[in-house]
Amino acid sequence: MKLTMRPYQTEDDYWRIRAFLREVMLLNGIREKSWPVARLDYWRWHVALNCEGWESIAEVVFLWETADGRLAAVLNPEGAGEAHLQVHPGLRTPELEEEMLATAEAHLAAQRDGRRVLVVWTDDQHEQRLDLLRRRGYNNGKWVESQWRRDLDAPISDAPIPPGYTVRSLGEVDELPARSWASWRGFHLDEPDEDYQGWEWYLNIQRCPLYRRDLDIVAVAPGGEIASFCTLWYDDVTRSAMVEPVATVPEHRRLGLARATIGEGLRRAQRLGAVRAFVGGYEPGPNALYASIMSTEHDRSEQWVKEW
Repeated sequence: MKLTMRPYQTEDDYWRIRAFLREVMLLNGIREKSWPVARLDYWRWHVALNCEGWESIAEVVFLWETADGRLAAVLNPEGAGEAHLQVHPGLRTPELEEEMLATAEAHLAAQRDGRRVLVVWTDDQHEQRLDLLRRRGYNNGKWVESQWRRDLDAPISDAPIPPGYTVRSLGEVDELPARSWASWRGFHLDEPDEDYQGWEWYLNIQRCPLYRRDLDIVAVAPGGEIASFCTLWYDDVTRSAMVEPVATVPEHRRLGLARATIGEGLRRAQRLGAVRAFVGGYEPGPNALYASIMSTEHDRSEQWVKEW
């Protein structure tokens, strides 16, 4: 089947991509062989806007369409210099994936120390793509995303927390500065506090189409500060929920707060109709936590790197 590639053009393309990812997710048995639609939203409204400073994604997203206008594949980055290939399982061919990698190398590679660098993320069971990456000069990189999953077909037990702590939904806009500060403390351990740039970025998080404040879960310490948090994103088309992000402020760690917030979020998603939940981890500590909460079943997305 002949496919035509074109760059992202209008806002309509974004909503077509969302529908495409939902279709592909269902065809793949609700497995993360492609992005959940929640990850696309989180990338656009948080990673692209808040982290990368991209006001538009038009220059970094490419679409492949059939002769009758159906989407067959989408190419997009996450961070700068990265590429993710979202491909319809019924339309995947070696020729398509070769063209997608060539497009990524031409348009998504980053410049580092006078060389071009591209990082491609791919499922570690996708032998056809892995062979193609090797033939194009890619080498296995350092990082692996462990994509943990849990079927929500059984009760989810409460996790005990110390006296004085409470787990609840994030409050109104006046609590956003506290939520933002907890995020800074949870994710930026090695950075000086004077680098903190304020809380307004969280307004973009709340603009994501799937954002629900009742799934934005916080653990509050006896003194009233936010000690831990996690956010769930429920997609009622695939009936799946993505957990992203999760963190605990350093002085409140090892108290079971992350386990408690995730568990509360999973119960709420389950009540909404979710049948499966996902969370991704890159390091031993988070992966051990997620494996104990979700299940030992997981997929692995590997990093493959090319420099030239």
